[in-house]
Amino acid sequence: MQIKRSYLIAGAVLAVPLFFFTGCTIIKALSPKPKPAVASSSSVTKAEAPLVKVALIQETQRPYVVSVRGRTDANKTVVVRAETAGPVAATPAREGSFVARGAVLCRLSVDARQATVDQARAALKSRQLQREASERLAAQGYRSQTQVLQDQANLDAASAAVRQAEVALEQVNVRAPFAGVFDSREAEVGSYLAPGAPCGTMIQLDPLVILVDVSEAEVGGIRIGAAVSAVLVSGESITGRVRSVGRNADPATRTYRVEIEARNPGLRVRSGLSADVKITVGAGPAMLVPAATLVLDSAGRQGIRYVRDDGAVGFAAVQVLDESSDGIWITGLRGPAQVIIAGQSYVSEGQKVRASAR
Repeated sequence: MQIKRSYLIAGAVLAVPLFFFTGCTIIKALSPKPKPAVASSSSVTKAEAPLVKVALIQETQRPYVVSVRGRTDANKTVVVRAETAGPVAATPAREGSFVARGAVLCRLSVDARQATVDQARAALKSRQLQREASERLAAQGYRSQTQVLQDQANLDAASAAVRQAEVALEQVNVRAPFAGVFDSREAEVGSYLAPGAPCGTMIQLDPLVILVDVSEAEVGGIRIGAAVSAVLVSGESITGRVRSVGRNADPATRTYRVEIEARNPGLRVRSGLSADVKITVGAGPAMLVPAATLVLDSAGRQGIRYVRDDGAVGFAAVQVLDESSDGIWITGLRGPAQVIIAGQSYVSEGQKVRASAR
């Protein structure tokens, strides 16, 4: 049977790609297979541990302090008042000046008080003469002992009247009850003062008092006599001692009032100045670290990350004791310790790290 030409052409077209693919498969199979490349130890490296910078920090003994905000105050503040009535005749003390104890602040008009004193002294002299005469007559038998005792009583009454008149005369001088500053005058010349009316206000600035309010968590460590240092808003520094610690908390703030007494020679420090106060409450081991080393752990605690002996990161919750220009003083981490001072925010507790000393 004769095959049609169209069938032959179609068969040839199908045979060409089949022959091509079959040949490629045979050639690939007969070709030698390349050996797999051996990975060199230098091309495959293990991921390295993160690098952190550390500093070896030693422990040292340092005072523990409570830092609070306070203000200066006068040791005494007294409104000096008149003890008797009368118009003001003079005001010798100048406002804002230092006056000694007993200095006259206001002087009232003497009026008839001096005459009363003179009269009382004359009566006293008369009673003295009468008492002496009674004793002589009694010695001669012309006067009874009862009359002598009566004359002695009259003499004592006259003496008391003199003292009373002298006191009334002295009361025209309104005097300073202590050495201090005559802070303000309430009465002027010509004004009338009744008994108890104010002449002016005296304040005592040496010693000076610093008032602070301490929280209930910190007041337990404060003792009477504890050393105190304070930096005033003016930049001036003063030192003192705790003189009293309150026992009753302020119901609004739950704080306790602490009074500090400090020397103030020359009255250079005024009342009412703000102050940063540090009260010493003990002493113990502490570390000075850069402020930037403080971090928070997953529980929100403030602390320091350090490198342990096994090369892993450790965390210690710490308490800040004090701040200075060189860093912060902390307690809670025992030294010596390799404190992480750079990279502490990018590592976690237990993680292996490479430490580099600064």
